[in-house]
Order: sequence, then structure tokens, then C-alpha cells
Amino acid sequence: DIHYVDAFRNSPTVRLIDARSAERFTGASETIDPVAGHIPGAVNRFWKENLEEDGRFKSPSALRREFLALLADATPSLAVHQCGSGVTACHNLFAMELAGLRGSRLYPGSWSEWCADKSRPVATGS
Repeated sequence: DIHYVDAFRNSPTVRLIDARSAERFTGASETIDPVAGHIPGAVNRFWKENLEEDGRFKSPSALRREFLALLADATPSLAVHQCGSGVTACHNLFAMELAGLRGSRLYPGSWSEWCADKSRPVATGS
């Protein structure tokens, strides 16, 4: 939930993964929510990066390499997926499961819930 994300968003063992496009993540463009940017501490993994050109998922080994690089020192089971409203974040969560990186979590409120509270910090850029 929002309190877990706020408490652990800067933890070296927890990785908050934002599935939105780079334009929305950096705050360069926001077409849905009233505030542009991302949750401070989050990293960006656009959900479409999980797919081959033919629209099928990449191989489990390719996904595993890519997600392990993104996770750095974070524990895969402590990864938290989010996007704008929690829907496309499920794509990244499934891709990690497919890669054998089990147990990550979903923050269903995602950016829409986070940015609705004007007292919460907002980051822009990469």
C-alpha cells in the first residue's frame, strides 16, 4: 500500500519499478494524471520492454538478465511494481515470475494514488 511504498521507496533492498513509458516516468508528458513525474526512488521499466518485436514475451533467461540488472542489490521478492493505476504494472510482475524471480508485489494505487496527495514528494527526470 501507499504507506509501505513511502517507507521503503529508498531502501537498497526494495526496488520500486514503474511500468509507465519513459515520457510519463520522467514527467516530460502526462496525459492521465494531474501531476507529471514519478515516485522518488522508483526506477523505470516500460512494460513493453518485456516483449519481442512479434509481441510475445522475451525468453525467461533474457527477462531474468534484464530484471536482475534493474534490481541491482534489491531482493526480487521485495520488488514492488507500479504504473499509473496498477494495471500495466502486472505485466512487469508477470515477466519477473516468468523469469523465475518470484514473489514481487503490486502497489495497485500506483502513481494515481501517490500524486493525488499534494504533500507526497514527486520526482522528475530519469
